[in-house]
Amino acid sequence: MERVEDKMSSTVTRDLVTKGKLLIHVAENGHSIELGCDESTLVESVQRWIESETGIQCNDQLLLCLDMKLESNRPLSMYKLPSDDREVFLFNKSRLHTNSPPPNLEQVDVIDFADPPSPSSSQSPHPLDDAADPALKALPSYERQFRHHFQRGHAIFSHTQVKYETCERLLREQKVQERAMEIARGNLGHYYRMIHPMYNDFMKCYSQQHRIHSDLLVNFGREIEKLRSCKLHPSLQTANRKCLLDFVIGKEENLRKRAENCSSSHRQFEAKVSQFKQMFSELKHRVDDLFSSNASSPIRDVEMAVKEHQRYINEQKSIMQSLSKDVNTVKKLVDDCLSCQLSSSLRPHDAVSALGRMYDVHDKNHLPKIQVCDTSISRLLDFCKKKKDVVNLFVHNYMQDIACIQYIMKDIRLQFSGFKEAMVHLDDIFEDLKVVRGIGPAYRACLAEVVRRRASMKLYMGLAGQLAERVATKRELEVRKREEFIRAQSLYIPRDILASMGLYDTPSQCDVNIAPYDTNLLDIDISDIERYAPEYLASLPSKVEKRASSKGSFSISNESSHSAETEVNSVQNLDEGIELVEIAGTSKMEVENAKLKAELASAIALICSFSPDIEYESLDDSKMDNLLKNAAEKTAEALHLKDEYGKHLQSMLKAKQLQCESYEKRIQELEQRLSDQYLQNQSSTDNNKNALDFVKSVDFKSGVTSGEVEVQEPMDELSWINNSLDGKVGVFSRETGKSREGADENMTDSSGILNNQLDSSMLEPNREENEVGDKEDGKDKIGITLTSSSTAENILPCEPEREIKPNLNTKMSDEMVLELRKELEDKSNQLRDTEIKLKAAIEEVSVLGKELETSRKLLDESQMNCAHLENYLHEAREEAQMHLCAADRRASQYTAARASAKKMRGLFERLRVSVTAPTGVSDFASSLRVLAQSLANSVNENEDDGTAEFCTCIRVLADRVSFLSRHRAELLEKYSKAESANEQVTKELEEKKELVNTLYTKHQLEKQANKEKICFGRLEVHEIAAFVLHSSGHYQAISRNCSNYYLSAESVALFMDHLPSRPIYIVGQIVHIERRTVMPIPPPSGLAGGGDQADNLTSDSITNQLNLNSGSATNPYGLPIGCEYFVVTVAMLPETTIHSPPPS
Repeated sequence: MERVEDKMSSTVTRDLVTKGKLLIHVAENGHSIELGCDESTLVESVQRWIESETGIQCNDQLLLCLDMKLESNRPLSMYKLPSDDREVFLFNKSRLHTNSPPPNLEQVDVIDFADPPSPSSSQSPHPLDDAADPALKALPSYERQFRHHFQRGHAIFSHTQVKYETCERLLREQKVQERAMEIARGNLGHYYRMIHPMYNDFMKCYSQQHRIHSDLLVNFGREIEKLRSCKLHPSLQTANRKCLLDFVIGKEENLRKRAENCSSSHRQFEAKVSQFKQMFSELKHRVDDLFSSNASSPIRDVEMAVKEHQRYINEQKSIMQSLSKDVNTVKKLVDDCLSCQLSSSLRPHDAVSALGRMYDVHDKNHLPKIQVCDTSISRLLDFCKKKKDVVNLFVHNYMQDIACIQYIMKDIRLQFSGFKEAMVHLDDIFEDLKVVRGIGPAYRACLAEVVRRRASMKLYMGLAGQLAERVATKRELEVRKREEFIRAQSLYIPRDILASMGLYDTPSQCDVNIAPYDTNLLDIDISDIERYAPEYLASLPSKVEKRASSKGSFSISNESSHSAETEVNSVQNLDEGIELVEIAGTSKMEVENAKLKAELASAIALICSFSPDIEYESLDDSKMDNLLKNAAEKTAEALHLKDEYGKHLQSMLKAKQLQCESYEKRIQELEQRLSDQYLQNQSSTDNNKNALDFVKSVDFKSGVTSGEVEVQEPMDELSWINNSLDGKVGVFSRETGKSREGADENMTDSSGILNNQLDSSMLEPNREENEVGDKEDGKDKIGITLTSSSTAENILPCEPEREIKPNLNTKMSDEMVLELRKELEDKSNQLRDTEIKLKAAIEEVSVLGKELETSRKLLDESQMNCAHLENYLHEAREEAQMHLCAADRRASQYTAARASAKKMRGLFERLRVSVTAPTGVSDFASSLRVLAQSLANSVNENEDDGTAEFCTCIRVLADRVSFLSRHRAELLEKYSKAESANEQVTKELEEKKELVNTLYTKHQLEKQANKEKICFGRLEVHEIAAFVLHSSGHYQAISRNCSNYYLSAESVALFMDHLPSRPIYIVGQIVHIERRTVMPIPPPSGLAGGGDQADNLTSDSITNQLNLNSGSATNPYGLPIGCEYFVVTVAMLPETTIHSPPPS
């Protein structure tokens, strides 16, 4: 990896201070650069330094850190740079163009190490070379050979290590390129995530609008026929208006033309959106392909290969250690021989034989292995170079794809505003069709509103009359009360005294007068709505439109339902006072009919208010919360009413059971009394007349009782049915009867007492009893009671009949018994009917019990929710306590700050007095010093540092004021100089005005260039360029980034032929660009500067060299020596207006 030292050029060093290191990675090749800088360094300075190091121009540099782009006019501190954990990636914009050439092949320069020369005794003689012993003579030779082996192995090892480090560098560069692609991919993903929701929202709005407009076009003919078939009310018809179709402005032919225009616009816009949709789908496909492709596979292969070849380096290191050890061993043997320190056990011949074996190991094992390792590392280097070329090409293509996709994204983003404007325009076009659809529902809603107002007026007038009756009743009560008072007190007080007290006055009459209103309403009723505005006019939106928008079914319905609910609530509030009371001259049925008519008319108007022109926006969260809240409140209210109704049914069931028990007891008592009476008649045969009279009395009582029971039973049934119906609609009776305690003891022979008790038991059931415990036990009890009662009435009357027949002699007694038996049979039939009713009631109670169980489950869930709410309330209380503590702390801080502010206010007041004193500058400085001294004397030791700082500031201010007074004279002198300088500035201002005029002309040219697509960047052949007339007389190209483009003389002459004077600017198509360089003036000798001129040429062709020499000799544009400039030849554009300056 390429590393750059902290030393920089002299120009950059003056701007940057080495306080940190900024690591910059080049994306196109993976090279890394370290730059010494600090936080205050501008990005522009970094870009200039990068240009000097890499050759990439500042305009072509794109610096990214994470997902942020580094702007040239900002310091590095804006991006928290330099930092050890942040990297900056450099992208070359010029390499992102589609026509940019592919990257060059990776070039790796590895220095070859030459093998060391073969050792010889002549080059490095040794004392043992002349030894007589051949073994001693061989020792220096082995030493030289071992040293040669070590040097050769070290050379190969160094060469291998350099190549391995190169492989590691290539791997690091590939990883840098991988991270650079991740940064670029992240940047692209950021923009894609911004544009994708915009596309989804647009398509959602378009699809909803498309469905609505399609439905309008499809149903247009039917809507016209509906309006034509619906005739107006006779009182609304005129000569020009007979049906609803006449409400439409314009003729039917114009409407159909508008519909055709809408259809054409609809199809055209649909085609445009289809193209746009296809364009975005291609973009999405390209983005997905781009995100799925990566270069991790070649990089992983290189990384694995580098790790695997690490063993060759380790093996070479071990061999080098062995060679070094052997060199030391032979050197020690030679030194020992020279110093004659060989041990007796080691002879020279043994040492030579051991060295020979070591030599064979070097020659046959170590050196070949080192060479094999070097060959493997060489192959690894070739492999890494190939992979690096593959990654370079992949990165090049990848970056080009990203640049192309970003360009498409920008194009799509610019198209959104155009499509939205087109949608608004399309809505305006379809406005007439929407009006045609809305006429029918609006007409039906108006008729319904007329009916509702008529019904509401009747209810309102009735309420006023009822109010008048109530006030009149109150007045009569007051008048009677006053009259009684006068009669009582006139006995004691004279009447004139009472009159003087004003006690003879009476309340005035209350007249409720209502001014007539709604007198112009149509005379129609609820049935006339279907006659004049059939239901098909107010057809609700189709399913397509209902699915078109959530707001279509919520926002509009909310507004309309809110208005309709307001109307219904007003009707209900109006009827609240007259719901149960008849209006004077009006029955309850008429009041109820008026109320129902008003509600039905409001419902019809509500249905008509569901406009088919549904907006395509999402439902507001606040509205959704309100809807859910209202639904929850209504559900809770319904559950509460259901629970109340269950309790009412249970109390009613218990009351019925008590009634049945009372009936059974009464029947048993009657049977017992009859049996006792018959026994008494049997024992006293002589008293037949008394017995007859007694039986008649009993017959009378029984008849009355049975008659009353027969009358009372249907009344009880009716009251039970009414109570059940009232309970189902949620209206319960608020009055409760007293419990029948001791009914059996209080029953006597008196018919009046019996009837009262029966009536109270049947008509006023006890509603304060507890709920029935076990329903099955209740059923069994009722069944047993009814069975025993029926058995008693069938058996008991028979026994006295058998006993009386042999003893009674009169016909009247027999008839009496028959009548009693008949009455008992009728009573048993009634009891059977009551039993059937009770069974039906029990079944209904079982159904209600199931509903009650469901309500209990809902109640359990509500209790759980209440527990959660209590937990939240507890947490809210803790949080409120924390906020209270924080508020107390801030209050104490505020108190301290307020005290400090008061103290500073006093100090500033003293300062203001000193400042506003009418004195001179010198006196002002002395007054400030006196103020500072007095403040310093008044400062206490316990006071804060603010007062001391204020005194210091006053003292410094006094010094500054004295300093300003001293320099006042100098400023007066400078004023005279400023006047002279002002004249110079005035001249410069005139020059600036000329420059502004020139810039304005350029600005006008840029405006025209935007219309004509004039190129203002890098000029190329076949592009359109604009040249403005310079003050020096030549034409210079208008370009943002590239300067020194001038129009050739031939092109100027071409345009001058068509105009009487020189034009202000020239616009043409580039046909040729010639590059030149300003050359120094050649010396007098023709050949003296030939070599330098040849060195300064930048073009490769001989023609360009000649042109450069000829252009540099003249230098017509006043450019510095060595500056490059371009002479552009243009051709005239067809239909181009050439502007010439106005005559002076």
